[in-house]
Amino acid sequence: MDFNQFLHKINKLKEAKLGGLEAQFNLAPKIRLQYSEEKIKALNPKKASVLALFYPNQQGETCFLLTLRANYNGTHANQISFPGGKYDKNDESLKETALRETFEEVGISTNTISVFKEMTNVFIPPSNFLVTPYLGYLDNSPNFTKNHEVEELITVTVKDLLNESSITTTNLSTSYAKNLEVPCFLLNSYVVWGATAMMLNEIKELLKKM
Repeated sequence: MDFNQFLHKINKLKEAKLGGLEAQFNLAPKIRLQYSEEKIKALNPKKASVLALFYPNQQGETCFLLTLRANYNGTHANQISFPGGKYDKNDESLKETALRETFEEVGISTNTISVFKEMTNVFIPPSNFLVTPYLGYLDNSPNFTKNHEVEELITVTVKDLLNESSITTTNLSTSYAKNLEVPCFLLNSYVVWGATAMMLNEIKELLKKM
């Protein structure tokens, strides 16, 4: 997808209806329970937010950024995710959290990012986080600078995301479950599953309305 075309469709994306939990759960592991709002509230989850950042590559194609988390002693180590993280008491909003974390993790200044839509919250049971995804864009191709939390930067074209053959299944083991067969995206040879895949599928369904 040409980036100028993408920019012309931003207003349409702003107004488009979200796919919500239905779109998210099409890419959720079978063992993943769909918690009610009351149940989630009772668990008092920690708040976090992430940013799906769109930008043009050198060929003028619309891309977005994923990151491979560094290998550390934590639930989501060495997994694919969007830039983002935990809400800080000094953050004015969850949108500010996403922008701050994007700057800290990949070096993109907050005043260069235009945030244009808030997506559906995703509850992550293993770590008890309620994550709010945001969509934003840059006008130009960025120069990323990753910090210690990020092992690799992964640029994915929207064209590849929209390709139905990017969805498949894989078998994997995590720190909290073994031999799971899960639906996933295969993007640039990386397996993207779990909460990030759930978010991505809602984003994919939204982009298909352009």
